Amino acid sequence: MNACLLLRKGPSAIFAFITLASPMAMAATELPAASTSGALLQGLLGLAMVLAALAAFFWFLRRFSPGQSVAQGAVKIVGGIMLGPRERLVVVEVGETWLLLGVGGGQVSTLHSLPRPEGFTPNDTLAATPGFAEKLKELVSKRQH
Repeated sequence: MNACLLLRKGPSAIFAFITLASPMAMAATELPAASTSGALLQGLLGLAMVLAALAAFFWFLRRFSPGQSVAQGAVKIVGGIMLGPRERLVVVEVGETWLLLGVGGGQVSTLHSLPRPEGFTPNDTLAATPGFAEKLKELVSKRQH
Protein backbone atom coordinates (compact mmCIF):
# COMPACT_ATOMS: atom_id res chain seq x y z
CA MET A 1 0.00 0.00 0.00
CA ASN A 2 1.02 3.52 -0.54
CA ALA A 3 2.12 5.41 2.62
CA CYS A 4 0.20 8.51 1.48
CA LEU A 5 -3.00 6.50 1.19
CA LEU A 6 -2.53 5.14 4.73
CA LEU A 7 -2.06 8.62 6.12
CA ARG A 8 -5.34 9.78 4.54
CA LYS A 9 -7.23 6.87 6.06
CA GLY A 10 -6.11 7.87 9.58
CA PRO A 11 -4.35 6.32 12.54
CA SER A 12 -6.66 3.32 12.61
CA ALA A 13 -5.51 2.27 9.11
CA ILE A 14 -1.85 2.52 10.15
CA PHE A 15 -2.53 0.47 13.28
CA ALA A 16 -4.39 -2.19 11.24
CA PHE A 17 -1.53 -2.39 8.73
CA ILE A 18 1.08 -2.83 11.46
CA THR A 19 -1.03 -5.47 13.20
CA LEU A 20 -1.54 -7.46 10.01
CA ALA A 21 2.03 -7.07 8.84
CA SER A 22 3.70 -8.18 12.07
CA PRO A 23 2.73 -11.91 11.89
CA MET A 24 4.05 -12.04 8.35
CA ALA A 25 7.28 -10.40 9.42
CA MET A 26 7.66 -12.85 12.29
CA ALA A 27 7.09 -15.83 9.99
CA ALA A 28 9.73 -14.58 7.59
CA THR A 29 12.46 -14.34 10.23
CA GLU A 30 13.73 -17.45 11.91
CA LEU A 31 14.18 -17.35 15.68
CA PRO A 32 17.67 -18.13 16.94
CA ALA A 33 18.13 -21.26 19.02
CA ALA A 34 17.88 -20.56 22.76
CA SER A 35 21.05 -21.18 24.76
CA THR A 36 20.17 -22.69 28.14
CA SER A 37 23.77 -22.88 29.30
CA GLY A 38 24.26 -19.18 28.59
CA ALA A 39 21.12 -18.29 30.55
CA LEU A 40 22.22 -20.51 33.43
CA LEU A 41 25.67 -18.94 33.50
CA GLN A 42 24.16 -15.46 33.45
CA GLY A 43 21.85 -16.34 36.35
CA LEU A 44 24.68 -17.83 38.40
CA LEU A 45 26.88 -14.79 37.80
CA GLY A 46 24.05 -12.50 38.88
CA LEU A 47 23.52 -14.56 42.05
CA ALA A 48 27.25 -14.47 42.82
CA MET A 49 27.29 -10.69 42.43
CA VAL A 50 24.33 -10.29 44.79
CA LEU A 51 25.92 -12.58 47.40
CA ALA A 52 29.24 -10.73 47.14
CA ALA A 53 27.46 -7.40 47.59
CA LEU A 54 25.66 -8.74 50.69
CA ALA A 55 28.91 -10.06 52.16
CA ALA A 56 30.62 -6.72 51.57
CA PHE A 57 27.69 -4.87 53.13
CA PHE A 58 27.68 -7.02 56.28
CA TRP A 59 31.46 -6.78 56.61
CA PHE A 60 31.24 -3.00 56.31
CA LEU A 61 28.40 -2.92 58.85
CA ARG A 62 30.32 -5.04 61.36
CA ARG A 63 33.58 -3.16 60.84
CA PHE A 64 32.23 0.36 61.17
CA SER A 65 29.30 -0.20 63.54
CA PRO A 66 29.30 2.58 66.16
CA GLY A 67 27.65 0.44 68.86
CA GLN A 68 30.53 -2.01 69.25
CA SER A 69 33.37 0.44 69.77
CA VAL A 70 31.49 2.42 72.44
CA ALA A 71 30.58 -0.52 74.69
CA GLN A 72 33.87 -2.43 74.44
CA GLY A 73 35.80 -0.16 76.79
CA ALA A 74 33.09 0.25 79.45
CA VAL A 75 31.94 -3.34 79.95
CA LYS A 76 34.18 -6.42 79.92
CA ILE A 77 33.25 -10.04 80.47
CA VAL A 78 35.66 -11.51 83.02
CA GLY A 79 34.33 -15.07 82.92
CA GLY A 80 31.30 -17.29 82.89
CA ILE A 81 30.02 -20.80 83.34
CA MET A 82 27.09 -22.70 81.86
CA LEU A 83 24.68 -24.05 84.46
CA GLY A 84 22.23 -25.66 82.07
CA PRO A 85 21.11 -25.50 78.46
CA ARG A 86 19.74 -21.96 78.89
CA GLU A 87 21.20 -20.74 82.18
CA ARG A 88 24.64 -19.36 82.88
CA LEU A 89 26.55 -17.29 85.43
CA VAL A 90 28.63 -14.41 84.08
CA VAL A 91 31.11 -12.11 85.85
CA VAL A 92 31.09 -8.69 84.20
CA GLU A 93 33.49 -5.83 84.96
CA VAL A 94 31.98 -2.34 84.81
CA GLY A 95 34.56 0.28 85.74
CA GLU A 96 36.05 -0.86 89.06
CA THR A 97 33.06 -3.08 89.99
CA TRP A 98 32.44 -6.73 89.26
CA LEU A 99 28.89 -7.96 88.83
CA LEU A 100 27.80 -11.59 89.09
CA LEU A 101 24.89 -11.96 86.68
CA GLY A 102 22.48 -14.82 86.26
CA VAL A 103 21.43 -15.14 82.63
CA GLY A 104 18.61 -17.40 81.54
CA GLY A 105 15.07 -17.62 80.35
CA GLY A 106 15.20 -14.30 78.52
CA GLN A 107 16.20 -12.28 81.57
CA VAL A 108 19.34 -11.09 83.35
CA SER A 109 19.48 -10.80 87.15
CA THR A 110 22.21 -9.23 89.29
CA LEU A 111 23.16 -11.79 91.94
CA HIS A 112 26.11 -10.07 93.60
CA SER A 113 28.39 -7.07 93.20
CA LEU A 114 31.91 -6.63 94.56
CA PRO A 115 34.88 -4.32 93.97
CA ARG A 116 37.47 -5.38 91.44
CA PRO A 117 40.25 -7.42 93.11
CA GLU A 118 43.56 -5.58 93.24
CA GLY A 119 46.29 -6.92 90.98
CA PHE A 120 43.89 -8.96 88.86
CA THR A 121 44.68 -9.27 85.18
CA PRO A 122 42.66 -11.57 82.91
CA ASN A 123 45.82 -13.02 81.34
CA ASP A 124 46.96 -14.42 84.74
CA THR A 125 43.88 -16.61 85.07
CA LEU A 126 44.17 -17.85 81.49
CA ALA A 127 47.83 -18.77 81.96
CA ALA A 128 47.06 -20.64 85.21
CA THR A 129 44.51 -22.94 83.57
CA PRO A 130 45.98 -25.80 81.58
CA GLY A 131 45.44 -25.70 77.86
CA PHE A 132 43.97 -28.34 75.63
CA ALA A 133 47.37 -29.80 74.72
CA GLU A 134 48.34 -30.37 78.36
CA LYS A 135 44.98 -31.98 79.16
CA LEU A 136 45.27 -34.26 76.13
CA LYS A 137 48.81 -35.36 77.10
CA GLU A 138 47.62 -36.08 80.63
CA LEU A 139 44.69 -38.19 79.42
CA VAL A 140 46.83 -40.12 76.91
CA SER A 141 49.48 -40.87 79.55
CA LYS A 142 46.78 -42.14 81.96
CA ARG A 143 45.36 -44.49 79.32
CA GLN A 144 48.76 -45.94 78.44
CA HIS A 145 49.57 -46.88 82.04
